[in-house]
Amino acid sequence: MGNIKIKSDAANTIGSNLRQMRLRKGIGQTDLARCVTERGVSLSRESLVKIEHGTQHITLSQLNAVREILDCSYTDLLGE
Repeated sequence: MGNIKIKSDAANTIGSNLRQMRLRKGIGQTDLARCVTERGVSLSRESLVKIEHGTQHITLSQLNAVREILDCSYTDLLGE
């Protein structure tokens, strides 16, 4: 299940929404990547940067872990 990749649209909605939510919570990229990894889901800071810039897809397990850590909904991350 964790290997399912979710593509962002042309406007990079997922990546930009993730970045906005992360910044609103005052969480750095390194800290978010570490928290995701502590939940047993692989995510490096470098991968997070690529996801936020729309050059790498996010996996379902990564998205779920990020959502839990940022305490937000899927709609917040995926957009409407």
